[in-house]
Amino acid sequence: MKDVFDSQNPEGLSHLDATGAARMVDVGAKEHTSRMARARGLVRMRPGTRAAIVDGSVPKGDVLATARIAGIMAAKRCAGLIPLCHPLPIDAVAVELEPTDAGIEIQASIKVTARTGAEMEALTAVAVAALTVYDMCKALDRGMEIGDICLEYKEGGKSGVYRREA
Repeated sequence: MKDVFDSQNPEGLSHLDATGAARMVDVGAKEHTSRMARARGLVRMRPGTRAAIVDGSVPKGDVLATARIAGIMAAKRCAGLIPLCHPLPIDAVAVELEPTDAGIEIQASIKVTARTGAEMEALTAVAVAALTVYDMCKALDRGMEIGDICLEYKEGGKSGVYRREA
């Protein structure tokens, strides 16, 4: 049987082996470094729905607090949700939800000291927080839209700093 850890993909696609099969990247030789990632997203909704969230009159309870907790929990479970994603020893997670004219803007920031970055954890936190807002408010507004989920910033690791262009 071949040594699966020795097979390198000649085209440099890190999640595929030389035969094109999916694989988890071996990060064992990489150094632990401090890394941070920040992602954002938006739940668009009717003004009345946003007002109900802000004034606390949504029948299911405190939407912002529940979505914040859901985002934090999602970041901690990212490796169980995203195939080939490494489990990370997360140092800190912050999930912020801000009412805007368009709806609820969500931002998640993740800090780790690890061999690989935290981009997927930040993106997952935003997505799950947004889904939680939708779930808690769907009786008021089934037309809500979840979108604009993107990586805003990341630092650390071999590739250094990434900052999304405005």
